[in-house]
Amino acid sequence: MFLFSCYTGIPYGDMKLLTKDNLSLADDGTWWIRSSREKTGVEFEIPLLELPLRIIEKYRDTAPDGRLLPMYANSTMNFYLKRIARICGIDRRLVFHSGRHTYATEITLSHGIPLETVSKMLGHSRIETTQIYAKVTDDKIGSDTDGLNERIAERFSVVI
Repeated sequence: MFLFSCYTGIPYGDMKLLTKDNLSLADDGTWWIRSSREKTGVEFEIPLLELPLRIIEKYRDTAPDGRLLPMYANSTMNFYLKRIARICGIDRRLVFHSGRHTYATEITLSHGIPLETVSKMLGHSRIETTQIYAKVTDDKIGSDTDGLNERIAERFSVVI
């Protein structure tokens, strides 16, 4: 379920409450999760990428009480994530909430999704909250600068 969080940004408290009723199919064939944050009550809408769709399909009808996904206790999930990190030689604090940070930085912002869109998908009521997650990576700076350089070169020519 950690991987599901990495690809949706949905925190543990909200993920454990998801049911089939939170899934909706748009006219263009895109599946969405629509719900509201348990913590704040702010609504969120997230279009599902291929990997989360495959996870939902894998666990279909296995969770109790009509839930979308089977969930362990948050403390159990964090215990196993720390074990996995240790086995893999990952030298950083790995907890379930890390998936939300991964979604915000690596899945969305680093691939050009605007901060305002990410804020809405994360269910934040203030953009300042999203900015905490908006760690800009060196790769993102490099690719943005390369793109800018290409756009400038297409429009202007300078003779020196």
